[in-house]
Amino acid sequence: MGNIRYRWLALIAVAAGVAGWLVNDWATRNSLPAPALSVYGLLTVLLIAGTTLFLGLRVRRWQQGNRDRELDPIAAARTLVLAQANAYAGALLLGWHAGIFLDQLPLWALRPGHTATWAALAMIAGGVLMISIGLLVQRFCRLPPDDFNGNGGNTGGPNSAREPGDGEYA
Repeated sequence: MGNIRYRWLALIAVAAGVAGWLVNDWATRNSLPAPALSVYGLLTVLLIAGTTLFLGLRVRRWQQGNRDRELDPIAAARTLVLAQANAYAGALLLGWHAGIFLDQLPLWALRPGHTATWAALAMIAGGVLMISIGLLVQRFCRLPPDDFNGNGGNTGGPNSAREPGDGEYA
């Protein structure tokens, strides 16, 4: 499994930002509410990010030598996939709500309450949190460069021809 591509994260965020800007502009011109997620969306983001971090810490503890139980390789792979999905979803949330925030900003003095602006800011923070946790947990799932089997040594298996410094994922 490959690493998260930072360019893809940036591209997703920019594309979602443009889409969020355009949709919010259209909604504002048609007297519709801003398409920002509510506080319940932020609670869901926090729950998903917390679960991802919890599972990633489990893999990290196993890597650091706390091996009283065997780590299921499928669970470790699923944790990695969840972390990467978390980062990409965070980039989408960040971009979409940044576009909404930037479109709402000129209306700051004209609208009371600023509900959509505060909701967009909260979801921007949630998107940054999701990206951060996704990248962190991806790092937790990487095995040391010479530890291809997870036991602390190179067994000369199929990965023994790799360059020094290349680690696999748990």
